[in-house]
Amino acid sequence: MNDEAIRQVLGLLYQEDTLRTLAALTLHGDPEESGLGKEALRRALDRLERGGLAVRDDDGGWTVRRERFRELLHTTARPAEPSSPEEKVLRSFLVDGRLRAIPTKRDKQLIVLNYIAQVFEPGIRYPEKEVDVALRAFHDDFAALRRYLVDEGMLSRENNVYWRSGGSVEP
Repeated sequence: MNDEAIRQVLGLLYQEDTLRTLAALTLHGDPEESGLGKEALRRALDRLERGGLAVRDDDGGWTVRRERFRELLHTTARPAEPSSPEEKVLRSFLVDGRLRAIPTKRDKQLIVLNYIAQVFEPGIRYPEKEVDVALRAFHDDFAALRRYLVDEGMLSRENNVYWRSGGSVEP
């Protein structure tokens, strides 16, 4: 994979018809929700398939091939050298954005929890289900993560509603 593949995918996302088709496929599972005519939709799906963003399944339906973005990211991303002790901890516990394990040492756990807390905007209140969805992206034991975040004062909770109450804040 090379720069040409990246340019191809970005070009597909820039075009109105392919972007609308990919969005309809992603959000509704049905490319016809794009509102395009039959011929325009067929051309858009063909281009998305050539670009590796959509595939036809055995039943003749279409699905988004999300792993294409990961493939492109992995071919271009070169890991930078960790510049701080916090980055070293994050690199050792996070793989492809997911926690390999929840750290048991408190100092490392605080670094990881602070990183995870950045997902939540200060001043916004989140229902428990939204918190669980966000935390599940990091680790399957999202309940433990939620509990640790509350125990360490990075999230506060009242009546199954959460808000960010700690952790570092980007300027």
